[in-house]
Parts: sequence; C-alpha cells; structure tokens
Amino acid sequence: MAARTRRARVTAATLTLGVAAGGAALALGTASAQAADRTKAAAPAKPHVTIDTRSTKPLNVRMYPSEDATDVGNLKNGTVVGVDCKVRAQQVQDSTYWYKIRGKEQWITAEFTKSPSGTAPLCKDFFPAKQATQQGKAVG
Repeated sequence: MAARTRRARVTAATLTLGVAAGGAALALGTASAQAADRTKAAAPAKPHVTIDTRSTKPLNVRMYPSEDATDVGNLKNGTVVGVDCKVRAQQVQDSTYWYKIRGKEQWITAEFTKSPSGTAPLCKDFFPAKQATQQGKAVG
C-alpha cells in the first residue's frame, strides 16, 4: 500500500509540474504575441505619417481627396497611419497633398500630418495600370 501511495504522489507531482510548465510556456507565448502586436501598432511599414490636428479634435477621413467628399471616419491626434501614395488635389490651408490610407480607398489631407517616414510616391506612379485604364488607354 505504501508503494502505491508513493507512486500516486510521484504521478501527481509529475502532472503538476507538467501543467505548470505548460502554463508557463503558454504565458510566455502570449507575452511574445502581445509584444509583437505592440511593435506592429507602434510602427507600421513605411511610408507612414503621424496625425497632427494641432488640437484635440480628430482628423476626418474622406472617401475622396477633397473636403467636399463624404466623411467615412476619423483618426485621433497622434495616430500613426500607413499610406500608399499621395495626390495633389484640393488645397487645405497650406497643403495641396492628400494621402491615400494604406489598403483602403480613404484619404487624409497632408496639412494635418507630421513626421512622414519614408517617401510616399505619387499615386499615378503607385497605380500606373489603374491610371492608364481610367484614361481610356489599353493596358497590355
């Protein structure tokens, strides 16, 4: 009976250590994933810009590069946003450039951005086939 009790204790201790080790590995994996998420959120791929509305008001995101375009959302002051390209369009205060938000058909004026990281190409260079198709040219 004593041998059976000792075996039961050893088995219980082994299981407890195994569960604890597995939990520690899971916690370590979760911490690594959370650190990776923070890194992604802190620095999107280049080019990117930082929103600077010069106030606490958020920056309106537009459907097209114009203040007359539909407002499709907003970005808080200090938000870092990845951009695909830029166009010259409606002048907003001192700037005529608008940035296309990366991966979306949404636009923000360059007037209320700062700290560009990387160089945003002109959209006509970023989407050359799209521009040629819109102008009625055959793309081959």
